[in-house]
Amino acid sequence: MKKEQVVNCQFSVWYPIFKKHSIKSVILPLPQNVIDYLLDDGTLVVSGSDHNTQQTDINNTDLNAEEDIQAPEFPEFTSKVLEAINALGGRVFPKLNWSAPRDANWIALNSSLQCDSLSDIFLLFKSSDFITHDLTQPFVQCSDQDSPDPVINYELVLRKWSELIPGGEYRCFVKENKLIAISQRDYTQYYQHVLKQEEQICQAVQEFFSQHIQYNFLDEDFVFDVYRDSQGKVWLIDLNPFGEVTDSLLFSWEELMSGGEIAQQQDGPAFRCTTSEVTVQPSPCLSYRIPRDFVDLSRGEDAYKLIDFLKLKKSQQEESEEEEEEDEEEEGEEESVPQ
Repeated sequence: MKKEQVVNCQFSVWYPIFKKHSIKSVILPLPQNVIDYLLDDGTLVVSGSDHNTQQTDINNTDLNAEEDIQAPEFPEFTSKVLEAINALGGRVFPKLNWSAPRDANWIALNSSLQCDSLSDIFLLFKSSDFITHDLTQPFVQCSDQDSPDPVINYELVLRKWSELIPGGEYRCFVKENKLIAISQRDYTQYYQHVLKQEEQICQAVQEFFSQHIQYNFLDEDFVFDVYRDSQGKVWLIDLNPFGEVTDSLLFSWEELMSGGEIAQQQDGPAFRCTTSEVTVQPSPCLSYRIPRDFVDLSRGEDAYKLIDFLKLKKSQQEESEEEEEEDEEEEGEEESVPQ
């Protein structure tokens, strides 16, 4: 996988080519001050002129903040984001040049990537390792590390929110402009209709590829994601580099890289799906989650947990101070003992 291939898989590169076969989207340049905020490891404070900053009022406590933490404001950018969200129907799916914050949906109030404000987007982006990867090391797994990194103009992509059924999503692997493999996208679940409709699914995806995708992309090796709706129509969802930076799902990169041996075993592309409930696996994004108590604290949903947490911190601080005083008293007594 070359750096040029990664660059070619940016949303703003492929979307204009396949726009009429994909979901309506708006691309906004990401200002440098917003990028700096997203990469800031400090306290997570999200607000903006689109939403009023929410504060939790905790009664019966004498614990007051010494100063208010102000959320950063980006008025011009916020205005553009709100305009785009309204143009897309009021609800959007956000992503950057390559990745969406799929690993951070646990922190959202609705446990999904559906956003209707810049605050929602910031909360997901600042909680996502996928987004951090896009911003800091998009070329880390490229083979041509000796060459200079291309200049990247980062962008916020807002896609019209669509209720996609996970059982209708598929990942397709293309090598030398030939479709060699198709994998069920949500391989952690068993979908009976996928197993029953394997032939129809393969035929629909192959026709879509040959009619709209093949030879029209900038590279001959790439990965693309599609969605097949209830009417059998196929939509292009995303394009990804052909390499280990992209999840190979029910295949391995070793077999995908082996010169098309998979496709040679049969006339068309190899198709794999979860064949029974016995093979259902946990979501790979579970490893990015944190304990429920921390989620409640981050959302401000449980004031009693926050009170207990602050009391615990105060108690620990008092114990630490008492230990320091005892150590000082012991040192004073040792100095007063005659030699």
